[in-house]
Amino acid sequence: MTTSPTSRMFNIRRYTPELGTWGKITARDSVVRKLDWILLLSCVVLSLIGALLVFSATRNRTELNHGDPYYFLLRHLLNTGIGIALAACTIWLGHRTLRGAIPVLYGLSIVLALLVLTPLGSTINGSRSWLAIPGGFSLQPAEFVKITIALGMAMILAARVDAGDRPHPDHRTVVQALGLAAVPVGVILLMPDLGSVMVLGAIILGVLLASGASNRWILGLLGTGVVGCLAIWQFQLLDEYQIARFAAFANPSLDPAGVGYNTNQARIAIGGGGLTGSGLFHGSQTTGQFVPEQQTDFIFTVAGEELGFLGAGLIIVLLGVVLWRACRIARETGELYGTIVAAGIIAWFSFQAFENIGMTLGIMPVTGLPLPFVSYGGTSMFAVWIAIGLLQSIRVQRPVSASR
Repeated sequence: MTTSPTSRMFNIRRYTPELGTWGKITARDSVVRKLDWILLLSCVVLSLIGALLVFSATRNRTELNHGDPYYFLLRHLLNTGIGIALAACTIWLGHRTLRGAIPVLYGLSIVLALLVLTPLGSTINGSRSWLAIPGGFSLQPAEFVKITIALGMAMILAARVDAGDRPHPDHRTVVQALGLAAVPVGVILLMPDLGSVMVLGAIILGVLLASGASNRWILGLLGTGVVGCLAIWQFQLLDEYQIARFAAFANPSLDPAGVGYNTNQARIAIGGGGLTGSGLFHGSQTTGQFVPEQQTDFIFTVAGEELGFLGAGLIIVLLGVVLWRACRIARETGELYGTIVAAGIIAWFSFQAFENIGMTLGIMPVTGLPLPFVSYGGTSMFAVWIAIGLLQSIRVQRPVSASR
């Protein structure tokens, strides 16, 4: 017997043929049984692997850990715990309940992003994308924008379709959805945070593909992206550090001690790992602190060097499992709104993981994007776990006909 979310306030009984008895189904039992445990466990394992890699990358860096080798490890585990709690709250609220609060969440994310452009914002690694919080903490609003764009566009694109008025979004609806996405994208471009803009572009494309919008919009969006990139380059709208990163990507041998230092050291670390790696906590590049930002942007180099091809491959496999389960949730839900939200999350995770791993291998430019669940970072960890909560909510609250 399948129970709906509204049955949580009632005592529901189910007959068990094997025992010949009737037993109560509580709300907790119903939700727990419907959770995608493969998805949940894959994310937990990724976060725990990330904790080990973060510890290896930071335990000897006294200039970063304030003399405490467990500083980053404990904070990473704390961030993971808070992220799981946020996912649980998201499941409890439900993606349908959050649908009514999307305008408020969207407005709050825009306000936080705008505050970055004020004196409250702080610059890290050339990008003014952080919001300073009293107590020595910082917040990256662009991470939350990824969630609100997926939710906001899904709300607009699915409204008339789920109501049965139209089989797919019309042109006016698509324009409204793109207008909603354009505002935060423009704000983040002002920071400038090019990596987050690229992720937002992937989310927008994934949302439109899942919504059933006309292919002309997809082709137009791709064409606009190409023209926009050419315009940014032609009119020199990039900062010097961003130009240097692209130059190092185009020519890996360019200034190996300067702009090309990060990528060169990353390749040495990953290449030195071989099949099985040098062993956890025994990587020469990691122990020697040759790779900058190794606990965040370049965390994959620790896996490649110390765990080798097999360990790094395990991370990729687990990320693939997360995407596979997310695709199943998107396919099996009986409402367009849930499908679009899940598709936005899939596009987000897949592009960001590819970009992060690609930049350590030298096949993508360095953009400063973290590896989901693995890299150290509070805001990014909170955001990805909230996204997992949304996926689980879509699965738990799918219509009875869809679950059957």
